[in-house]
Amino acid sequence: MLSYGVRNVLSRRLQVLKTSQCRITLTLQHSRRHYSTSSTDHLDQVRTLLQLCVDRHYVSPGQTNTELFQRGLSCSYGPLGMELRRSLLEQWWHSVTRSTAQVFGINTLSSSISRDTATDGRGQLRVVESEHLKHILEQQELSREQLIQKVQTLIQGSPSLRTNFLQGALEQAIPALALVNRKLPFGLAETGLCFQPSDGSGCPAEVTQTSLVWFCSTRTSSQWLDHWTRQRLKWWRKFALSPLDFSSRDVPEEELEEAVSRGVRIIYSFPWGEEPLETLWSRGNTELLQTHKGVRTKLQCRDGRKSVPHVISITGNMDRGVLAFLANSLQQLRKEDSKQKVHQRKVLKLHPVLAPVKVALDIGRGATVELRQVCEGLLQEFMEVKISAWPGYLETLPMSMEQLNAKYDEMGVLFTVVISENTLESGLLQVRSRDTTIKETKHISEIKNFVSRYISAADDI
Repeated sequence: MLSYGVRNVLSRRLQVLKTSQCRITLTLQHSRRHYSTSSTDHLDQVRTLLQLCVDRHYVSPGQTNTELFQRGLSCSYGPLGMELRRSLLEQWWHSVTRSTAQVFGINTLSSSISRDTATDGRGQLRVVESEHLKHILEQQELSREQLIQKVQTLIQGSPSLRTNFLQGALEQAIPALALVNRKLPFGLAETGLCFQPSDGSGCPAEVTQTSLVWFCSTRTSSQWLDHWTRQRLKWWRKFALSPLDFSSRDVPEEELEEAVSRGVRIIYSFPWGEEPLETLWSRGNTELLQTHKGVRTKLQCRDGRKSVPHVISITGNMDRGVLAFLANSLQQLRKEDSKQKVHQRKVLKLHPVLAPVKVALDIGRGATVELRQVCEGLLQEFMEVKISAWPGYLETLPMSMEQLNAKYDEMGVLFTVVISENTLESGLLQVRSRDTTIKETKHISEIKNFVSRYISAADDI
């Protein structure tokens, strides 16, 4: 019989040849699992959302890409999707590092050489250079046993890819203890890409993860788990149009990971069912002691008992978080135009802090050259105060204001500012709100402060 390592290598080679077929099969299975009990309305809602994400530059085109996105995996984002994810990660970082004292950021390598060879690499994702493997397999003089041994040696000596940030935080626990003078509690935070094991396609998937590993005393661990559950649920609901779509739930005992005494999931109710966004585990100190080879003296803290810290891990999937906020913010409204025709208005009512574009600048009737110069001046002013503005005035295809408004609503743009001949004469311009559709007249000198105050007020709620 072939060893685990060789079986794994050879099976992957076969799987690579069947990647397309596997992807199609998995997609169909995924669709059946999610949609078998869903209504037609829910199916339409999902299709509308995914198509809008592609049309409005949140996700790059391509069936495979949208499938990855729908599954909560990292995909090829468009400019607006990239900005939304960046804003979400930034807000997560601020909420974790500023809500509680003694939370420090760290950075660990996405791959490393494992020191643990007891498992022969089982359960780990390894990076093996194809040329090295090909060189071994082409050595005809090797017996089967020698071939197996060489492949196993290659695999064991190859770097492993991280599937989460826990191990890196555990390894940095001792330096962090020195930083806080051995006083509890404290936390280590990190964000970035992690890799998930293959689901049959032969290729590991990437996920944008967030991680907070919280070190506290054993006697306060239960209270801290409850504290972080409340804090995380409050954070998700803060940016939601429908906050009740976000909830928390204890993990059933049969689903608890090894060495975990209790778990809680922050969940979002998608049209196809509930999916976890963040998971909190009460892990004890077993893994911490294993990481540091059972040396308790270096891990002991000043809590009156010289005890080893208790570990709470909080892991989030921000790719799924992006999808959750897009699904939560999408509204489909019926409206009647001036000719009494009924249209469906699609609006991404993303929270003002998360909206990738805050202001769209367009021109009305008037001298085009002069109006563009005004727009360019306004664009520069917005950039100086870090307010993202869309240069709609550069659009060359003719569009009515109704078409422009529909486009910007689907992009989630907060305000549309129209500069016209009237602006050149009196300094007055027209401002349309995404959320109310009300058009107001403001002086050009007021618009920057108006938008800044609006975003700040929304952030403080």
